[in-house]
Amino acid sequence: MNKHEVLKDALVARQQEIMGYQINIDNYTLAIEHIKASGDEDLEDFCQKLESLLASEKLEQKKAKVMLFVVQQQLGED
Repeated sequence: MNKHEVLKDALVARQQEIMGYQINIDNYTLAIEHIKASGDEDLEDFCQKLESLLASEKLEQKKAKVMLFVVQQQLGED
């Protein structure tokens, strides 16, 4: 396996990683909206946990996007 092949695999992996984060971001956002709309006080702690997870997923997605850019840049250099 050469560098170009490894980078192509890394490109696909980063794209999938970003998509995974986006799915979680969408799920957490919708769940938070649902919980807040329901007004169910029993779910307040869960909602706070989801808000924390949402912030974390957004940050991790940003990091993955940086790494995706770097891989794309290296593939363009070949």
